[in-house]
Amino acid sequence: MVTNAERKEHPISMRLPEADVAMIDRAAGLRGRSRTDFVREAAVRAAEDVLMENGLIRMSPEGFADFMKVLSGPATPVPGIVELVKRPAPWEPGYAAKS
Repeated sequence: MVTNAERKEHPISMRLPEADVAMIDRAAGLRGRSRTDFVREAAVRAAEDVLMENGLIRMSPEGFADFMKVLSGPATPVPGIVELVKRPAPWEPGYAAKS
């Protein structure tokens, strides 16, 4: 008896201008990836970004009040960030690269 196995992969076909394919191939080569892997990863990443941007966050009225209280309160300095902001930028006088 033959059973139908669930298909795990679905082909997607696209028509792209030659210049786009050349750019994708160059970028994929720089990453050491095949064109298919590169395009799949880029498409999935873009889809995740869209889904995250449109995600709905639900919370109770009490939870929202706590959230707003934290946002409305004073900021707590992060020592590493404070130190970073005080350092001169690479193009400013007095800059010394950290080792």
